[in-house]
Amino acid sequence: MKLVGEKGVQRILMITALSAISSLLLIALFIFSEGLPFIFNYGVGNFLLANEWDPSTGHFGIFPMIMSSVWVTLGAMVVGAPLGIAGAIFLSEYASPIIMKIVKPTIELLAAIPSVVYGFIGVMVLAPIIRNNLGGPGLSLLAGCIILGIMILPTVISISIDSILAVPRSYREGSLALGATTWQTTHMVTIKAARSGIVASIILGLGRAIGETMAVIMVAGNSVNIPNSALDSVRTLTANIALEMSYATGMHREALFATGVILFIIIMILNSIASVAIRNRNAKK
Repeated sequence: MKLVGEKGVQRILMITALSAISSLLLIALFIFSEGLPFIFNYGVGNFLLANEWDPSTGHFGIFPMIMSSVWVTLGAMVVGAPLGIAGAIFLSEYASPIIMKIVKPTIELLAAIPSVVYGFIGVMVLAPIIRNNLGGPGLSLLAGCIILGIMILPTVISISIDSILAVPRSYREGSLALGATTWQTTHMVTIKAARSGIVASIILGLGRAIGETMAVIMVAGNSVNIPNSALDSVRTLTANIALEMSYATGMHREALFATGVILFIIIMILNSIASVAIRNRNAKK
């Protein structure tokens, strides 16, 4: 005897989906209701473009942290995106099925490692190497870029592999039949056909990098300044919220929520771009 009919299952699934959407809407509503009034009262330009962050004197300029977040994220992409795409190409086009079955799950396992572990490795291993060989405090923009670049590898590699494997085999066979080499086929046919999926993996990795908190707090140095070199200490938007929210009150607390609004908007834009790229890939199949 069936306890739940087909319509019952549909209702349960619909309720589950609506609950997830409702949770997201409630989170967004809470953040925006707390942060937007401060942005408009303090001034959008004063908040986004001012250089001084000193809550004790009423200065809440987040421009240095915006620039730090941008540089850390771009640096992470310079480290992680080429390595991730190259790894995906090797595993999907050149590696044997046995190696693929072993290496791909191992790489995906990296995503399950807590970010604090990456941060600990950065503090104990990477920062001393940078300090002893390049100078500076060690805990720096460069350390943050390298650690985040490693952290986004599972995202970039996994999605890129799925995109490359989704390319019809007839594309490869047709190219090889015309006399192209394996690399020419991979470069001129397969990668181009999977381009939208690869771009989506990079954008999702970008969203992961810009939203990371704990590892960045541990390895970036947390100085509020616009970095002049890769060896300078920096503080990102996420690190600022995590470091100061525990004791913030009044306008200080509102400014941190306003920072969260800016982050929320940035990440939603990145996810939307990734969704469009994936949709375009599926439409071309």
